[in-house]
Order: sequence, then C-alpha cells, then structure tokens
Amino acid sequence: MKSTRSIALLVAAALALGLVAQRAFAQTYDNSVRLGLYVIKYNVKADDISGPFVPPGASVDVNDTNTLYFAYVRRLNKDFDIEFAFGNPPKTETVGKGPATLGSAPFDGQVLATAKWLSPSVLLQYKFLDESSAWRPYVGFGFNYTHFYDIQSTAAGEAVTGGPTKTTLTNSFTWAANVGVSYHIDGPWNVYASYNYAPVKSKATLETAGVSRTTTIHFNPSAYVFSVGYSF
Repeated sequence: MKSTRSIALLVAAALALGLVAQRAFAQTYDNSVRLGLYVIKYNVKADDISGPFVPPGASVDVNDTNTLYFAYVRRLNKDFDIEFAFGNPPKTETVGKGPATLGSAPFDGQVLATAKWLSPSVLLQYKFLDESSAWRPYVGFGFNYTHFYDIQSTAAGEAVTGGPTKTTLTNSFTWAANVGVSYHIDGPWNVYASYNYAPVKSKATLETAGVSRTTTIHFNPSAYVFSVGYSF
C-alpha cells in the first residue's frame, strides 16, 4: 500500500513538472526592449544647388555613419508586433559633389556642413512561423519622422559660400519598411538582424549675407540593424 502511494505521488509530481515545463516552453511576453547598432548607408540623389554664383553640376552627397539603436516592441498577438524604433541622433556630414572648386575654394569631396538627425519610426510587423520556432522572419511597414537640428557649416563650407552661412533643412514625414529575422537564445533573450529603409528627403536652404541657395536632397537611408532583445 505504501509502495502504491509512493508511485502515485511520483506520477503526480511528474505530471505537475511536465505541466510547469509545458507552460514555461509556451510562455509568451507582451513587451520587449532592444539595443544594438544602426549601420546607415545613404543613397543620396540631390538636385544641383541653385542660386547666385553656383555653376551647373554642383551638388552634395552625405557620408555613411553608424549609431546606437534602441526600440520598444509590443506584442499584439502571435503574428503581429508593433515596433517603436529610435536611434541616438547621428551626426551626418554633407560633402560637395561636382566641380573640383567653386571660385577658388575646394569643393568636391569637402565636408561642407554637419547635422544631427532625430528620426523615430513606428512599424507594424508580421512574424512568420510559430511562436515556438527558434527562428522567426518578419516584415514591417509604417512611418518615419525625421527632424534635422544642430546644423553647422564648416570652414570649408563657408569658404565655398563666401562667408558665415545659415543652413536649414525641412523635416521629413514618410513611409518606412523593414525585413528581418529573430533568433531565440533562451528564456526572454533574443537576437535580431534587419534591413530598414525610408525615403527621407529634405529641402536645404543656405543663407549667406542675404544670398540664398537651395537644393532638395533625397537621403534614402538604408539601415542595417543588429541588436539584442529582452522580453518581459
């Protein structure tokens, strides 16, 4: 009788442990935070700069950059997430493109100005495969808002424009998309890799001693994101 009770207790304990393990395996989290790296590649197409004393073919380009990535992600259900993505505002460098010189000042390849970007995105993401899968590809679509600030002309830029120059860039609001994959490490930990794109553009105005020059810049940044996520 004692043996029968012991066996019954062992079976009950095994069933209980199995139920706990099943629940742990099936556990889902509604929130996650991610931290990683943005590798930003610009695909610039800019109009020729228009205004007094600017020769045809004078345009600009933007140097690639890297910055810190962080995001908050909310699970909507087993198939959909919504991602609020941010980045430490990167400092970008605008360089001259076209003639070797403007007047007597070097132009082509010279850093003319710098600016910082505040560029959050909101993306609705669809996740493929089952929640129990270690690998889960996903695609996302949403919106991006970019605000440019702390815009500074360099000495080389002011040599080209003819003196102290105030530069303004209009803000951008546009669609954004990404495609990526997640890998479940253990418990609440995951790693992610994704490709992100938004057709950011802005009108640049340069004011120098009452002389105004303008161009429209299509930045078209591609961002490769590598991050680690913690869910809770």
